[in-house]
Amino acid sequence: MSTVARTSWVVMAPHTAAGNVSRCPSLILLFLVSIALASCCRLSPTRSKEAVLRQELKTLRYEIDNYTTDKEKAPQTLQDLVDAGYLRKIPKDPFTDSAETWQVETSETVVGRQTNPGISDVHSGSKLVSCDGTPYSRW
Repeated sequence: MSTVARTSWVVMAPHTAAGNVSRCPSLILLFLVSIALASCCRLSPTRSKEAVLRQELKTLRYEIDNYTTDKEKAPQTLQDLVDAGYLRKIPKDPFTDSAETWQVETSETVVGRQTNPGISDVHSGSKLVSCDGTPYSRW
């Protein structure tokens, strides 16, 4: 009998041989709850939104780098990427459902032939935490 099977039996057993209600050890309960939460997260629309967020961040970062290289200055706003034709529109953050909530990171450091500091990175504006436990705002 595997450990998982024995653990399941202990959790489901309503009474011990002495007639007392069996107590599920905290560690086993924590393990079972974490499995349940992990499967909920895996099966939920959250995973789809996370995939969309990863792609949007990748695209925004790529176009920020392209703009900075081509123009020899970093964009001052995300709208600069649209105005210069690098993006058709600013994408919506899938967790805030808004294009206005992106958190931009600016750098005062100029790199290479860049003449002005500006946006160097972008993050989600969501206050939520991902399935792996990291805040989306740190992605």
